[in-house]
Amino acid sequence: MEAFPPALQALAADERGNWEEAHRLSQLDPGKDGAWVHAYLHRKEGDATNAAYWYAQAGQAVCGESLETEWRSVSTALLEKFKDQP
Repeated sequence: MEAFPPALQALAADERGNWEEAHRLSQLDPGKDGAWVHAYLHRKEGDATNAAYWYAQAGQAVCGESLETEWRSVSTALLEKFKDQP
């Protein structure tokens, strides 16, 4: 199995309390997964305008749940997607 993609690595870095590393890693994924994590990170940072932009790029609605719930939702979705890849 390949290494985890940058979006998942970003969520792991965020879980460890390293927002800067998480932000850097999220930007390495140019797709919707990276944009979704990027949105979550800007929401966590308190930058609602920037977060809304990234949610739109990800094709996701702006999240109104707790940050913890959103982190779990995003990580679960991305892990499911990752495990289904060959």
